[in-house]
Amino acid sequence: MADVRLKRRMREAKDSEHRDYTTEEWNFLLRMENRPASGGPIAMLPVAQLYARDVPGLNPPEGADLLQVLWCPNEHGDCLPKTALFWRSAAAISDVLVDPPESAECQEDLVPEPCMIDPEQVIEYPNSGELEGELRQRVDRWTMDQIPGVEFGGLEDDDQPYDPLCLAPGWKIGGWIDWNMQDPYPTPCPTCGTPTEPLLTIASTEWAFDIHHWIPFEDQAANISWGAVQGSPSMPTQICVSDANNQIIRICSTSHEHPHIQMMQ
Repeated sequence: MADVRLKRRMREAKDSEHRDYTTEEWNFLLRMENRPASGGPIAMLPVAQLYARDVPGLNPPEGADLLQVLWCPNEHGDCLPKTALFWRSAAAISDVLVDPPESAECQEDLVPEPCMIDPEQVIEYPNSGELEGELRQRVDRWTMDQIPGVEFGGLEDDDQPYDPLCLAPGWKIGGWIDWNMQDPYPTPCPTCGTPTEPLLTIASTEWAFDIHHWIPFEDQAANISWGAVQGSPSMPTQICVSDANNQIIRICSTSHEHPHIQMMQ
């Protein structure tokens, strides 16, 4: 992990100074690229640490006020890193691990860059694919009215301008899912069959550079300056989930002890 983050610092310095890599930097990058697999243990990496006091809607189980999310920094059979959830009481934590173990092997795009969260509550509405019958038609007609020069029925089936209006991008607790890879489908709890609900969306980007209404005001100037470039302000964690998608962790609505499920959108 330290090598991955050093590589990022080197790339940032090169870009900001408008220069090429130095000989020493090139040698370091070549050593990273040609380093043989060590076969050592794969330690899970911290992905998120969320306190109930900071995140409305976290809804921890009784006696807990802290959620810690870890993942394996490598893709598995479903093209996603495996995740682990730990609900804890912050007051009961006495020994803090100063130097957590580092993975012997990891994918660079799955090593999160440390950063602080700035939670904000927003109101979302379901993806248009989760609406039915007359309600969906009414929403479609209303959406068309918001787009100058486009008449109802003038878009292809895959074009859903309503979704960017109603679904917040980026990392989020709860909310609705942006079904952009397939139609909505049932996701029952594997233990009891109860429908699961989104707990955490792990996003590759905080916003789309060309959909301005979700970009925080203080970041809009930097967003215009960067555009759609790797490392822009919309990517503070520097992770990329399987070709810039989202990883959604869903949990049982009746028991935090039941295993969670994960999906990609």
